[in-house]
Amino acid sequence: MSTVSAHVALTLARHIDHVFGVMGNGNAHFLDALERSTEVHFTAVRHEAGGVVAADAYHRASGRLAAATATYGAGFTNTLTALAEAVQAHVPLVLVVGDEPTSGPRPWDVDQIALASAVGARTYTVGRADAAATTVIAIEHALTYRVPTVLAIPYDVAARDAGPMPEAHEPRLPGPLVPAGPFAEGAVERIVEALASAERPFLLAGHGAWISGAGEALGEVADAVGAITASTALGRSIFPRSEFDLGVTGGFGAESAMELVREADVAVVFGASLNQFTMRFGDLFAPGTRVFQVDVAPAATHPHVGGYVRGDAATVARAVADRLRGRSTGPSGWREAVDIMPLRAYDPGEGVAPDGRLDPRSVATRIGELLPDDRVVVSDGGHFIGWANMYWPVAAPDRMIMVGTAFQSIGLGWPSVPGAVLAKPSATVVLTTGDGGGLMALADLESAVRVAGGRGLAVVWNDAAYGAEVNLYGLKGLAQEPMLIPEVDFAALAAGVGAEGVVVRDLDDLERLATWVTEPAASRPFLVLDCRISGTVVAPYQREIIRVNS
Repeated sequence: MSTVSAHVALTLARHIDHVFGVMGNGNAHFLDALERSTEVHFTAVRHEAGGVVAADAYHRASGRLAAATATYGAGFTNTLTALAEAVQAHVPLVLVVGDEPTSGPRPWDVDQIALASAVGARTYTVGRADAAATTVIAIEHALTYRVPTVLAIPYDVAARDAGPMPEAHEPRLPGPLVPAGPFAEGAVERIVEALASAERPFLLAGHGAWISGAGEALGEVADAVGAITASTALGRSIFPRSEFDLGVTGGFGAESAMELVREADVAVVFGASLNQFTMRFGDLFAPGTRVFQVDVAPAATHPHVGGYVRGDAATVARAVADRLRGRSTGPSGWREAVDIMPLRAYDPGEGVAPDGRLDPRSVATRIGELLPDDRVVVSDGGHFIGWANMYWPVAAPDRMIMVGTAFQSIGLGWPSVPGAVLAKPSATVVLTTGDGGGLMALADLESAVRVAGGRGLAVVWNDAAYGAEVNLYGLKGLAQEPMLIPEVDFAALAAGVGAEGVVVRDLDDLERLATWVTEPAASRPFLVLDCRISGTVVAPYQREIIRVNS
């Protein structure tokens, strides 16, 4: 018998290779069909939010459609924070869930369609006669709009006979957004003219440039006009010529590098939303800088933008590069006149802070020296987020995975590890998390250790507090007791699920990482570094937030 759940599983399996989640009453038949009838790999996590998080991280590291599953009721409501994050981060994901029976809700059912809609996700409900077609529609919606889609299987429909498996249509996806019409053509030409005549041209690229594949064209534009380049946190390393690149802009950028950005007379931004952090709360560019933006949003996303082109970043970058090639003007010469590399340097810290605990800058510097080059960094949310972003450069945007930042959430770190590990099977996956978020996500510490094994390690920035709140509200004089956490031994917790834990109270304790990276991944354990850091050292991006909110 081919059931409704089997139709869903077989159709979905044509477009995915991994599913993450927790089995329950509402998705048991779906998982049975997935296991028995497809080649899709199911990875169990220990909390339903972790299933969505792992799938989210898998997409960010692989670029493929993500898939997760949970049961109905409490299982579904557990996914909501992770689902909201994926919506905010524009992650194409299908969440297969159980739902109330068609006869009506039971005492433990909730209005799942309303809840999903409240965080920005559309729900498609399958029936006995249309399960395969509805699954294709859900996939098409997720990929077209780059958004999570909920695919609900009513409880009394899941095991019903749906007949022979139909020949489902392939999803039809739109092509890149191409600027069209005289106004768009004129806007592109104005960017070309501005860059060609600029004395100090600057190019900034974001995640939209990465997912559109704009790197090569952007490199040609930069070479044609002699531009200095930089990226957002989600677009890092997209430009081919690292010797002329300032790294990440905003609060994660080096101070000297950000000062140089303010010298630009023309800045063109490709595929970046220009949020408050990238823009340093309005201070990234000098008032005299002519700022242009290329993005797929309906209109410019920051008031400092003076010229806007709505279009795919790669398409527009290629058009700009081609038009520049036909001009007689040469490169500006600005980037050759500046020694870029010293400007990217970060403060190495003092080793030990005045309170006797480790300076997190020194810890981050030393870990950055020891980490293997072939690495993927996954980051939870919290004050510590600056250290990895500043001190641990990665080779491409799909190697710095920050699940939680879009929705300003913490506690999504541990379950990000399985998704990243399965997406990048040859790399070492490094989790950076705080003690607050680390405890919140503790259920999936086991998932991270089980799935990653010796290809994973975690750095816990343990300051016995919710550092971001202490730095902002504690400094305003609010009571700090609710912001504090009793110091937890994460090394011992890690040992309990089969990892090796090291308490790091001195920089010499990091020598275990130095030996760990030389051991074969197949035989070494998952490593957890419980770094006892000082809460008195405030990250630069956090100082910007304090300045704006004080």
